[in-house]
Amino acid sequence: MKCHELAEKVSQLRPELSPTDVARLCLMILNQEENPSRLDDPAALQSIWQNVSFRFEAATDQHAAVSRELDTLLNDGPIEFSPDQLWTLLRAVKVQGQMLDLYTKDVSFA
Repeated sequence: MKCHELAEKVSQLRPELSPTDVARLCLMILNQEENPSRLDDPAALQSIWQNVSFRFEAATDQHAAVSRELDTLLNDGPIEFSPDQLWTLLRAVKVQGQMLDLYTKDVSFA
């Protein structure tokens, strides 16, 4: 299945989505599924879609939380890199890796 074919299916299933959201969702679905012809099956497409949506929502929530932590860290004044600050930075790197995993087939090792 080509991206434009999947985009048509997604647009039919969810007409309220913007073109940008359709494109984003198509990319994540195609990266999730190793056999694109499987996406012709509506049940398989629905299952993959749910998996991708769950992963995206979880990563988005984590990203928002880490962003708030980083903002707090930056507003605390001079950074002395205490253990807590280092853990915050490491969590931020991990969350960025999770977001990248959604958009690429390669697994990041962050």
